[in-house]
Amino acid sequence: MSDVSTPRLRHRKLDLKNGRVDLSHGSGGRSMAQLIGEIFHEAFANEYLAQGNDQATFAAPAAAGGRMVMTTDGYVVSPLFFPGGNIGSLAVHGTINDVAMGGARPVALSASFIIEEGFPLADLKKIADAMGRAAREAGVPIVTGDTKVVERGKADGVFVSTAGIGVVAEGVDLSGDRARPGDKVIVSGSIGDHGVAIMSSRENLTFETAILSDSAALHGLTSAMIEAGAPHLRLMRDPTRGGLAATLNEVAQQSKVGIRLEEDAIPVKPEVHAACEFLGLDPLNVANEGKLIAIVAAEGADAVLAAMKAHPLGVDAAIIGEVIADDQFFVQMTTSFGGGRIVDWLAGEQLPRIC
Repeated sequence: MSDVSTPRLRHRKLDLKNGRVDLSHGSGGRSMAQLIGEIFHEAFANEYLAQGNDQATFAAPAAAGGRMVMTTDGYVVSPLFFPGGNIGSLAVHGTINDVAMGGARPVALSASFIIEEGFPLADLKKIADAMGRAAREAGVPIVTGDTKVVERGKADGVFVSTAGIGVVAEGVDLSGDRARPGDKVIVSGSIGDHGVAIMSSRENLTFETAILSDSAALHGLTSAMIEAGAPHLRLMRDPTRGGLAATLNEVAQQSKVGIRLEEDAIPVKPEVHAACEFLGLDPLNVANEGKLIAIVAAEGADAVLAAMKAHPLGVDAAIIGEVIADDQFFVQMTTSFGGGRIVDWLAGEQLPRIC
């Protein structure tokens, strides 16, 4: 956005109801300045964007302590609008969560747009407004960005790329290689909501109960967890693509341990479970955008769990298993019937373009 300052425009305003993006909106000229000014600057308005520079300059937080976190991500979700959100709010939440999983307090975001010629301005404004609203609600401003327009047929509506930075407090040290036998595995709530919401919207499926994406910014929840048990927290992850199964397999490989889950302890909403059966999906493999997994030393697990349950985004948090010694680094699950099975990595792509 801030790659072009916004001059005072003397011609007709954008037709935000019926207008469409054309190549001039990416040309670097007056049309591009107008698009940036009337859509992105209005949606994201803050003191940094108002400077109109190619970058944002701001003071490092006093609590930085020399430790910063940075992440980058791209969003290509299809459809762009889905029950519970759209690509704009998803991009903000997903980037904030990647920062927060490192135990950091998110400070600022950037956003870059690749827009296809012919894309409706009304839809672009809805996406930008959702991004601005999500950023303001999270208290994490979008401080800089970029806009490009490509020819019709060279993209799929709009793609969003983001970056985020944050500050890690002293005494917080989270990493995927820190899980140890005896640690507890905690999930912050029901799994599979986002993936099922996307699939049902994509395939025009309707269920008796509306299934909404769980997309949400989790930094408030992670802050409460850190306050309650920072010395006992080994790691946090958000189980997005590949879901719970992929995330825990990744942790097992990084930490060179095994993980044993209890199927009955894993929260899955009845409507999500039913939808997964109908669609032939395993909830353990389905993406989430507003849930996290924490590995916590046993002596601190109850305190962390209590802090999670006291937060609106963790009321359904549960201990779902524990870390075990295993030279094969398997993730295993005790089933509802008392048997056992291996929870393996997903083979192939179960649900493409989920985020």
